[in-house]
Amino acid sequence: MANIFNRLNINLGSLYRTTLFILSCAIIIYFFPKSGKFKYSFENGRPWQSENLYAPFDFAIKKSDQELQDEKNKIRLATKVFFDKDTLALNKSLDELNDKIENPLNDSVINTLNRRELKLIKNAGVSIINTIYSRGLLDKNYDYNSNQIVSLIINNKQVSSGFFSDFHKPENLITFINNQIISLNIQEYKPQIVSILFDLIESDISLNESLSKNSIDEALANISPNRGIIEKETLIISKGEVVEGDKLKILESLKNEYQTNSTSITNYYLIISSYSLLVILSLLMIILFIRKFRKKIYLSLNRLSLVFFNITLLVLITTFVVNINSSYVFVIPICILPLLLKAFFDSRTAFFIHSVTVMLLGFIVPNSYEFIFLNIIAGVITIISSDDLYKRANLFITVGQITLVYMISYFSFFVIHEGNIDNIEVFNFLLFILCGLLTLFVYPLIYIYEKVFNLVSDVSLLELSDTNSPLLKELSNKAPGTFHHSMNVANLAESSANEIGANSMLARVGALYHDIGKMDNPSYFTENQVTGSNPHDKLSSLESVKIILNHVDTGVRIAIKNNIPNRVIDFIKTHHGTNVMHYFYEKDVRLNLNPKINDYKYNGPKPFSKETALVMMCDAVEAATKSLENPDSDKINSFVETIIDKQIENNQFEDCDITFKDIKSIKNIIKKKLANIYHIRVEYPEI
Repeated sequence: MANIFNRLNINLGSLYRTTLFILSCAIIIYFFPKSGKFKYSFENGRPWQSENLYAPFDFAIKKSDQELQDEKNKIRLATKVFFDKDTLALNKSLDELNDKIENPLNDSVINTLNRRELKLIKNAGVSIINTIYSRGLLDKNYDYNSNQIVSLIINNKQVSSGFFSDFHKPENLITFINNQIISLNIQEYKPQIVSILFDLIESDISLNESLSKNSIDEALANISPNRGIIEKETLIISKGEVVEGDKLKILESLKNEYQTNSTSITNYYLIISSYSLLVILSLLMIILFIRKFRKKIYLSLNRLSLVFFNITLLVLITTFVVNINSSYVFVIPICILPLLLKAFFDSRTAFFIHSVTVMLLGFIVPNSYEFIFLNIIAGVITIISSDDLYKRANLFITVGQITLVYMISYFSFFVIHEGNIDNIEVFNFLLFILCGLLTLFVYPLIYIYEKVFNLVSDVSLLELSDTNSPLLKELSNKAPGTFHHSMNVANLAESSANEIGANSMLARVGALYHDIGKMDNPSYFTENQVTGSNPHDKLSSLESVKIILNHVDTGVRIAIKNNIPNRVIDFIKTHHGTNVMHYFYEKDVRLNLNPKINDYKYNGPKPFSKETALVMMCDAVEAATKSLENPDSDKINSFVETIIDKQIENNQFEDCDITFKDIKSIKNIIKKKLANIYHIRVEYPEI
């Protein structure tokens, strides 16, 4: 039955990996470009580096967006705009003026004036009204240039043409009336004239929207987006010729034509198929690398999901940004990927996946070579400088270095392409700074991924290593001897890990928690026996063995209850491997009880990593050296060699990738550290 379940788990794992691979490929392919890519690279002002280029087919020379906009503006100015004129407005205003003058008592402004003054005001008003309506008064403000050509329509007939500036604007009416009053030299009656005219003058000019719109739309519809045709086999540019002016526009038109137009359905699907093959090959490279060199990642579905999720997410973000504005592509924090992968895995894995991902993104972004170069270099810097990411200062230094590399590389590319720095875009440097700030988001992202994918990083390990954490404080209170022992093992393990290139933080944390199961029955373990009495004296050997064996399972249970990560729980399970409790076994042998050796063995598993292996060594040696009387260098050295060699002899390290060279280095570190702990000094000769 167990074999059936194991095979089922293996098959389900394979099915999940296959599904994950296919789904990632499908999503990436869906968001990839759906057109061909122009195979030539060129820059304004740079010589043409490829062979002589002939037109592969007939194509039009496209006008630039600025050229089209300028042409539209010219057409709008040259195209007539139609206004309707109300011929009744003049007579209506004159009648109202005459009525006011004939009945002055009805108007408080002029009721005190005599007949001569009223006549003077009337004549001035008539003159001003005629002058205003001779040009026309707009009904509202219109957004036209003063030199816009206009046509005047009276009774549905075009009667005259002119410019928009010919009309009086409503906001200028008072100013015009005041100027007319001054020209007529009747300033003493200005208040009365202004008051009367402002009330009775109405607009007589209004826009004929339908005619105007039709006229402009008809003119704009005749604009050609092209400014010429290049026939097939025409020489476009020769090798070594400088790309500039018309040559540049022709090349840009050819590139645009090549990328946007598919000559047939067959070609379209052929392009999609080719992109699909490249995506599949890229992701296949990643999964084969992981399977061959990082078996643990391949077997862990959570870790594998993390890898493919981040690759897919980065493709989606890049596509989204490029679709909005391709110039913002440098704001994407690509280097978050190697930072994340290094936090959870290792440098080699991070660099390989980062490099393949950047090459994939090169198909999406413009200036692929520049983009790939910038991000590969930045990725290298990221991986080299991001040691001890759990230290905040290191992260800020790394981000600063990434930003600086981006800026230097961009500056160099710009000078190479343009030959000067006159038109360098400072805005791009601001984008690099923003990219660096976004890269700092890696900290909360690591925390999120830890929770979602059930993983542990050095940042979490740093938190777990705090001896003031509730679980370690509980251990120090209930089993102070075990706590002190764990601290010593942690120091030994950390130093040993640094010596052989293992994860020192993981080794330290694993050592701190490896004996937490002793909290349940602390007095049954030697390091916690302070009174000299030993409870094992009242028990049989098998009963004692059962209690001691149980501290492993108890430790696992306590760790799970306190949400300790699985990578740390592994140390609790493996720190004794399948070793035998020789003290109790030999005791029963001497008593002729015919003991079975399997009853005195720990249940395992054996260590399966460098970190768990060195913690086993450090744990056994640190505990055993407590029994030494008057320890000196020779005794300690011999003790360390004996204990670790015994573990090797028992095949405790056969499941991990530790080497004899590593074991030798660990032995030397342990010897030095123990000598320091016990203050071993050189014996001086008697004088």
